[in-house]
Amino acid sequence: MTVTGLSCKECGTEYPLEALYVCDRCFGPLEVGYDHAGIDAGSARRRIQAGSSGIWRYADFLPFASPPTSAIEPGLTPLVRADRLAEQLGVGEVWIKNDAANPTHSFKDRVVAVALAKALELGFDTVACASTGNLANAVAAHAAAAGIDSYVFVPANLEEQKLLATGVYGTTLVGVEGNYDDVNRLCTELAAERGWAFVNVNVRPYYAEGSKTLAYETVEQLGWRLPDRVVCPIASGSLFTKIGRGFEEWRSLGLVAGGLPIFHGAQAAGCGPVAAAFADGDDVCRPVRPDTIAKSLAIGDPADGPYALDLARTSGGSIDAVSDDEIRAGIRLLAETTGIFTETAGGVTAATLAKLADRGEIGADDSVVVYITGEGLKTLDAVREGFAMHEIEPTLESFAAHVPERGAVAAPALTRMI
Repeated sequence: MTVTGLSCKECGTEYPLEALYVCDRCFGPLEVGYDHAGIDAGSARRRIQAGSSGIWRYADFLPFASPPTSAIEPGLTPLVRADRLAEQLGVGEVWIKNDAANPTHSFKDRVVAVALAKALELGFDTVACASTGNLANAVAAHAAAAGIDSYVFVPANLEEQKLLATGVYGTTLVGVEGNYDDVNRLCTELAAERGWAFVNVNVRPYYAEGSKTLAYETVEQLGWRLPDRVVCPIASGSLFTKIGRGFEEWRSLGLVAGGLPIFHGAQAAGCGPVAAAFADGDDVCRPVRPDTIAKSLAIGDPADGPYALDLARTSGGSIDAVSDDEIRAGIRLLAETTGIFTETAGGVTAATLAKLADRGEIGADDSVVVYITGEGLKTLDAVREGFAMHEIEPTLESFAAHVPERGAVAAPALTRMI
């Protein structure tokens, strides 16, 4: 057992491995501590390679006494070399880590699998969450597979695709009038009142550990090497910082050599408190009211914002914000060069990659990993504008008359917007 307990990220106060998430002394966030002193790098690598075909292959670095099992195990999603995208942007090497290939089509399967396994270990029989959509899908699905009750709280105006893909699992789905921060405040109150495991409240320290597996997979899939740069979306900031921690853990243990990658964060301009703080040189992220199509990133008061700022700055990176139009363009750019259809959060990340390349911050010698966190079918309305289908009669003459060559203009009367 390498996990030792919980500790406060601010003052270092230690706590037992229970359903705790905030320090009693300074109100700082708690995180899981480990003792990896007895881990041999060569033996650990062999155990990983002989392990399961998902995240439990990394059990030595997760908060459990023994490797858990789950009915639907996420992880080992594709790392796709995107040569056409790299060529178009003038970047040396681009890799797309496509986490839409998880069971419920987002990276949230990773964090939920860890949180639910820990909740069961701690004796909970009900799980719950506050969500902007992807987490709702994952909690409902994993709870159904485990045979336990779940409650999912979301903003009432969430995309229909995400609501349907949550309710289908039989969860108790609750739409709250307000934004994500309103939902989260309600869930924090409920966590104190009800005996439920809220994956991103009272079991959040364990939940957050699931994001480290993205770093581990990246290293393994790159042939046990580190990329030069990372481009990753920022909502709460937890994913961004935990990927950094995953790289650092394996570097310190000698499982991989080289310096920490340069970290570039990506936010939507309509909800970019971390990007604003980075641009202003601040250490504090001032809360904002979200107004963006990237609802899965719409957290106006990010809990791990200060830590994301620190990682971007210490690694020599940056945090950018992109407009809704740039997000749509980013979705199309990724789809048209890689064949990967991402949701709006991935559009934020792809647009930020393009912006970095345009500024010359990523060059011809750089190897870059871009994290795509969700499936485009979840946010269809974001790409509806500007797409069309040509309607013709079933004849060669009709095709020739009304379907233009690439780059030409179609006959308007026979073109229907989808």
